[in-house]
Amino acid sequence: MPQPRQARPAADAPTGLFIAFEGGEGAGKSTQVHRLAQWLREQDHEVVVTFEPGDTKLGRALREVLLHLEGPRPTPVAEALLFAADRAEHVARVVRPALAAGAVVLTDRFSDSSIAYQGGARRLGTARIAELASWATGGLRPDLTVLLDLPPRVGLARFATPHDRLESEPLQFHDRVRSSFLELAAADPAGHVVIDASAEVEQVAQAVRAAVEALLHDARQPL
Repeated sequence: MPQPRQARPAADAPTGLFIAFEGGEGAGKSTQVHRLAQWLREQDHEVVVTFEPGDTKLGRALREVLLHLEGPRPTPVAEALLFAADRAEHVARVVRPALAAGAVVLTDRFSDSSIAYQGGARRLGTARIAELASWATGGLRPDLTVLLDLPPRVGLARFATPHDRLESEPLQFHDRVRSSFLELAAADPAGHVVIDASAEVEQVAQAVRAAVEALLHDARQPL
């Protein structure tokens, strides 16, 4: 279940904007993150691009355990806890410092991924995983979550072979992931935008920019 949104800090407190990209395998998150980053930099914004899992020293070790096809397979509960550990480190060492410096932070995956993959697809319970994610992040939530929606069969077909453990899960697993993502977006329409990721790359990029332009406009309004 989505958690209540945090109030913005006072106008004189330095704070950036936090935008998360979510979606199933092959949805094009990395491509759209980097396209948006380029566009924002052209608008003179300071941008920090990051990702989960693995964008810290500890996170790189956790990523190897979580996703490597040949390594030991964590139980579903252990998997959820390892993702939470990666996220706690990521928020503390990358996300919050960048936001405090006034940057626009773009992350490829955040808490919605754990809720969808471990809560929904692994059937650990979305409310339980949402609570775990909130604890790991100190309640931090994105100002906007961009959900790149794509039928799993289409996304998985973009890979010649699975690159990691999650990509290698059966189609039914990925169908549950997609359903969970869409449920999260429907439960929090103010904080999510759902974009058809089956469109051409530039069409998707235009839709993303439109959503972010609206967010930037709102952020400039007085409290």
